[in-house]
Formats: sequence, C-alpha cells, structure tokens
Amino acid sequence: MLKSVVRAVGTAVRLSSATTSTARALPLSCPTLCSPSSATTRPFTRSLWMLNNNGASSGYRPKLFSSKALSPSISCGCGGLHTEGDKAFGAFLSDEIKEEVKLQKSSTLPKMSGGWELALNGTEAKLSRNVAGEKVTVTFNVNNSIPPNFEEEAEQGQQKSAEEEPEIVSSPNFVVEVTKQAAKHSLVFDCHFPEDEMSHAEGEEESDIFAIREVSFQPEGETDWKENSYTLNTDSLDWALYDHLMDFLADRGVDNTFADELTELSTAVEHQEYIKFLENLQGFVKCN
Repeated sequence: MLKSVVRAVGTAVRLSSATTSTARALPLSCPTLCSPSSATTRPFTRSLWMLNNNGASSGYRPKLFSSKALSPSISCGCGGLHTEGDKAFGAFLSDEIKEEVKLQKSSTLPKMSGGWELALNGTEAKLSRNVAGEKVTVTFNVNNSIPPNFEEEAEQGQQKSAEEEPEIVSSPNFVVEVTKQAAKHSLVFDCHFPEDEMSHAEGEEESDIFAIREVSFQPEGETDWKENSYTLNTDSLDWALYDHLMDFLADRGVDNTFADELTELSTAVEHQEYIKFLENLQGFVKCN
C-alpha cells in the first residue's frame, strides 16, 4: 500500500514538472531589441534604454533581461552562463556600437582655448592653468551629466524625426579651485548649468549660462569638500556680491566662452565613455 502511494506521488510530480517545462519553453522574440533602425530613430534617447515611444515617461521599461529558463551553451570555457538571450543581446550591442561610432563627430577631443591643460581619469576630467602666480583648476565628472529632455509630444506618444531631435549635450556640474602661492587655503566655487539658461532666443540679451551654487575656502589639494568649513550658499546672496564673484571667475578665464567649450568637451568625453561601456558590456555578455 505504501509503495503504491509513493509511486502515485512520483507520477504526479513528474506530470507537474512536464507541464511547467512546456509552459516555459516559449519562443524568444525581441522585435524591439533587434530592430536595425532602433539606434537612429531617437538620437537623444539612446536606443539601448529607450527602444520605443513607451519609454521612461510612461513608466514602461523595455524587457532587456528575461527570466525565461533557456538552455545554456557549454561551448565556452569561461564557466559562465550563455543563453540564446545573451546571443541576441550581443548582436544588438554590436549594432548599437556601430551606430554610436557613426554619430561620433571626431576620434579626438576638442581643445580648450585659453591655455587650459586637460587630464583625464576615466569619467573625471581636470582642467588647469596658471594666471599671474595663481593656479586655477576646474574638475568635472561626465556621469549623470545629460539632463532629461522629455517634451509634451513625447509624453503624448508623438515621435519627431531624427533631424528634429536635439543632440545629446553633457552639461556637468563643475568645481573651480583658485589657489594663491602664499595662501594655505583655496577659494572653491561649486558651479552648475541651470536648465533655463542653456538656450537663448534670437535677440534676447545674453546672460550667464552657468551659475555659482556655493563658495567656500578649502585646504589646498584636498579632494573632499570639508563640511566644517563655512560654505556660502548663493540662493539668498546679495546680487552685488554674486556679480563680483562671477567677475572674479571671468578674470581667471571661467566665463561663458569657457562654459560653452566645457560642454563641448564634456559631451565628447561622455560619448567616448558611453561607447567604451557598450564595448565592455558586449565583451562581458559574449565572454570575450
């Protein structure tokens, strides 16, 4: 009697497993991912993350990663998991990289006028120059430097042509450090690009395209902002004092021209790092 019960239970388990396996063995279809024109239809919203009109503005997230159980390949000696989904993902990344390389304006970075020297460390850039015994250093990071640009048409599901789409522009926060030879501390400015100042209509009087957020004295050469040093916030600052601070920066080469060139440089650096990321991602997925 006990053996009969055990066999009956075993049969039921096998039937249940067979049903589950059949339900999971669905064909892998990815028309959105595999579309050859997906990388060129919206140059602003990169196709890796925004693959159709139902993008982040509607709360929809494209299903780049699937939880379907696919049979792994054992042809690779890396010991990692390889599925048909990985193969499709790798092919998509290959097309994406080709499209981004086509969009790259130049393989070399644009030059900054004014005698600025550039040093790069991954996504971090450092510009420096000497002015009459003073050292001026500007640092910025291209991570999270591209502001969103979702307009009402995109929210309503209307798509513009590629020619009408704005270009991707990196506008990072940046820190200006002014050091005098005899001083123990540096005067440090935390600056940013206000969104409402990034463009001007024709005939409109030009204003500063960047703004000072905070000013503080910091120990020379310190990479971290010391919280125990007094920090002047400009939100409620007297405009006369604020104008003098902006003139102080302009006299040392940090003005609208510098800010324009910085966004061009930052955009080129960000695009290079994006392509490197895609190449590294492709190598990781394909286990190269």
